[in-house]
Amino acid sequence: MFATERRRRSAYLYLTPAALVFLVFTLGPAFFVLYISLFNWNFLNSAQSTFVGLQNYTNLLTSSSFWHSLAISLYFVIGTVPVGLFLALIIAMALMNQFAGRGFVRLAVFSPYVTPVVATSIVWIWIFNPQFGLLNGLLHMAHLPELGWLESQRWAMPGVILYTLWHSLGFDVIIFMAGLSAISADLREAARIDGANRWQEFWSVTWPLLTPTTLFVLIITTIGSLQAFTQFFTMTSGGPLSATTTTSYLLYELAFLFYRTGPAAALAVLLFIIIAGLTALQMLLAQRRTYYQ
Repeated sequence: MFATERRRRSAYLYLTPAALVFLVFTLGPAFFVLYISLFNWNFLNSAQSTFVGLQNYTNLLTSSSFWHSLAISLYFVIGTVPVGLFLALIIAMALMNQFAGRGFVRLAVFSPYVTPVVATSIVWIWIFNPQFGLLNGLLHMAHLPELGWLESQRWAMPGVILYTLWHSLGFDVIIFMAGLSAISADLREAARIDGANRWQEFWSVTWPLLTPTTLFVLIITTIGSLQAFTQFFTMTSGGPLSATTTTSYLLYELAFLFYRTGPAAALAVLLFIIIAGLTALQMLLAQRRTYYQ
């Protein structure tokens, strides 16, 4: 009994540094943001801040700019999450097969994910250039109409979505490959012996067993898409005409351009609630799907 208690104390001792870092740099600032959201906050002199209660939240929820940014964020999520999930699964299944140069292809797929977003965003700005960019050059060679891309209100968001898929796809592919590696080859072999074709094998064996992996990728990519900021800041600055002003970018504008710290903090809290709600909904739907299977 004494040995067990000693090991328990040692475990708590080893966990203390990580717990302190989490408390100081994550939990503490989170509660401070919640505190600030209840004030008309004066960031130059906090003593002159005035308590306004839920007024910041009320103003945001009745603001057209908030609902516009939320719609833009959902557009971005819909454009990146389902498409990225589908592409990542297809690529992961292809990379599980043996072929010449597989290691190089795997490295090429994963490399964009570990490159800095700012640096690669600048490169893609040149790729999207409407006069001499690579994409319009390819469209011209294919005798298709050239697009304005980041300078167009219609095509700016698809351009950012295209860049985001390129940059983040490697992470999803690696996770799906790990999930596929954990599936026993005997199960697939048994399905083939029973006469199942490749599609039936995938739908009846592989896909159900990938449910935990798919749920993880779905939640992580949804959270990442709702929090996405750097590519919008670098590539479009929320434009043109607010066509790419997501909720995260609106938060930046309120806090660091207009110096409205209280409303910005309230927006951060609302964004957290939205992300937590969507995550809980995804987990609930996944649990129900697993239960009915």
